[in-house]
Amino acid sequence: MTIHKEGYSSLALTILFIAVLNAAIHFYLPLAHGLQWFIYILSFVLFVIILQFFRSPSININKDETQVLCPADGKVVVIEETTETEYLKDKRIQISVFMSPINVHINRNPISGVVKYFKYHPGKYLVAWHPKSSTENERTTVVTENSAGTQVLFRQIAGALARRIVWYVKEGDTVTQGDQFGFIKFGSRVDIFLPLGTNVKVAIGEVVKGGKTILAELGQAPSQPLKAEVKVETVKADDQPIIAATTGVPVKPVKVVEEKAPAKKKA
Repeated sequence: MTIHKEGYSSLALTILFIAVLNAAIHFYLPLAHGLQWFIYILSFVLFVIILQFFRSPSININKDETQVLCPADGKVVVIEETTETEYLKDKRIQISVFMSPINVHINRNPISGVVKYFKYHPGKYLVAWHPKSSTENERTTVVTENSAGTQVLFRQIAGALARRIVWYVKEGDTVTQGDQFGFIKFGSRVDIFLPLGTNVKVAIGEVVKGGKTILAELGQAPSQPLKAEVKVETVKADDQPIIAATTGVPVKPVKVVEEKAPAKKKA
């Protein structure tokens, strides 16, 4: 296990704080041995907590164009059909993953493709499970389109404790499934919006792993409509009706009557 680059400054500040605190206790209260041991233990616990916040475990990622990988560690708290109003503006299946402070905070691309849309929204810091946190909290919105033309929207949402969202993508970037696209400090929530008809593979309350758990399997992209090719020939009225030749689309018999020119009167 390694430490994520987003944790370097936080760890440095934590170590500095612990050093100053312990030095002050030794200098001003040299005989308070009980208090000193309490500060030692408190310092150790604080260091371990900050360390595990920013851990970056090594994982093996199995890439599959038909699958949607979980973008974050945590627990599934929402699976519902809803209307996405920011970019897609249609009905989608929403899956939300709550990230607690003890989870890995790395966010990963759920699919491979091209980033078609990105936007950062400043906002509030409601608790992550609040119904309005998805639309009112500080957040980012990313839309990636895969090679089949399927678009998947996902959001990083800051919570009451998480006060900083970090992202590594922008519009036009080509991204790879499972690679890091961002980081949320100290827990929060990630929402992902999938097309209707997607086969969801997780359940509410399930513990999931970013880059490992398969959230869903995408349905096949809709086939292109067949173009009808019609060939019509004119026939005389006393002939049999003809049927227009088509490709893929049934039609009814069509009778085409050739209008005769009126006879000229003799002078």
